[in-house]
Amino acid sequence: MDPLFGDATIQEKARRDEQSRLDIIIVGGGLGGLGAAIAILLAGHDVTVLEAASDIGEIGAGIQILPNAARILFSWGLKDILEPHATLPRKCNFWGWKGNHLSEMDFHKYAHVTKAPFWDFHRANLLDGLLTRAVQLGAKVITNARVQDFTIGTKKSKESSATVFLSDGRTMTADLVIGADGIHSKLRGIFLGKEDPPIPTGDLAYRLLLSTECMMTDPELRDFVDNPQVNYWLGPSVHAVNYILRGGDLLNMVLLVPDDMPAGKTYTVEGGVREMRDHLEQWDPRLGRLAALCDSQSILKWRLCIRPALEPKWSDSSGAFTMLGDAVHATLPYLASGAGMALEDGGVLGLCLSRLTDKSPCSKRKALEVYEACRRERTEKVVQRGSHNQQVYHLPDGPEQAQRDVKFKIFQELDKEWLSEETPMLPNVQETGDDPFPWRYHGVARWLLTYDMWRDVDEKWAACSAPEFMREPLGHGA
Repeated sequence: MDPLFGDATIQEKARRDEQSRLDIIIVGGGLGGLGAAIAILLAGHDVTVLEAASDIGEIGAGIQILPNAARILFSWGLKDILEPHATLPRKCNFWGWKGNHLSEMDFHKYAHVTKAPFWDFHRANLLDGLLTRAVQLGAKVITNARVQDFTIGTKKSKESSATVFLSDGRTMTADLVIGADGIHSKLRGIFLGKEDPPIPTGDLAYRLLLSTECMMTDPELRDFVDNPQVNYWLGPSVHAVNYILRGGDLLNMVLLVPDDMPAGKTYTVEGGVREMRDHLEQWDPRLGRLAALCDSQSILKWRLCIRPALEPKWSDSSGAFTMLGDAVHATLPYLASGAGMALEDGGVLGLCLSRLTDKSPCSKRKALEVYEACRRERTEKVVQRGSHNQQVYHLPDGPEQAQRDVKFKIFQELDKEWLSEETPMLPNVQETGDDPFPWRYHGVARWLLTYDMWRDVDEKWAACSAPEFMREPLGHGA
């Protein structure tokens, strides 16, 4: 038994005959696209991943993987591939903007309860691990393959397939096309028949990586390296996050501030060190000293947007097209769950497609109905909670902020009492508590960290067989 993952099992690759093996195209080689490729390959289908860029790579910096997503990565056989690149933070701290300690969460104890770790990665390492596993399982990955358009059906197959049209003139047809092309998804607009840009949230993020070598002579900064933890600082309209990556070689630092980028379709620009430091003036001195190490670093500013819903459904009624990840439900990073939701999407879709016994449109429609029934409510809940956290984290100093900080302390004591029980358990329920520390028991832990995609698919698949389920609009009331 694995000490981190308990009795969780690794999925075996299914064998299929021609009558039930789908040819599937995934548009987008990011975390969601490659995760879906792995899950669908394990289900026994053939997968081609089309990536617009010249290689499979990830911009950005750090990423947090919570236990619900870590369990899925383990089930895909990725533990040995990813573990050498992972940091296991001991705990998570919330601080006031002046450096006063607000509250903490013991990640190691929660990992024991949830039977899965809290992992921190450099995004490039996580993506490379997913790519390695997808190729091991037989994925065909094509780069420089920008999809300009797609249609449902061909002259021969009518509505049982989809065809993608690439910018270089190539066309490809598959039994199922999956749009995993990110928050600025082109396929989403084509599917809807209109432009549908993501919605700005009023915030932007400065993201940077620091070599920890220059931190080691400062005792307070060195402690971030010697005792890997996730740290959040909350202040009026602004918050900051940092954590260690790559075995202590790098510090990931993110500063979230009001959006001052020019209006329009610009989403990423170079940021200045001076403007970042200005946001941190009079904050916890440790943050100021970290910012002072950024002189030679390039800093990117990212406009933060969301996609709160896709109506009326995610999939085409033919069963030949669907979407996942940020293309459908992009969220603020304030719940550390955007990537986790994309990985869950891929895992659920793979399990649904594993149940196919033929390639008929009816069978594919049912698989996509169950996929969306499993994913719509949960992902919308994550988007909503991320936006809620934006308000909670950015309260101005005053009575509401003081009340929030009291709650941090009250729920910390309740959390310690619960964890001190002989066998603490997290019930799998949909309740959200009042704890402003979102991942703890009295926050969203009971529905976020406990997600069991296998049970979810079992339950929804059985419900989908009932006539009353089939009469419900896709994704509503299921």
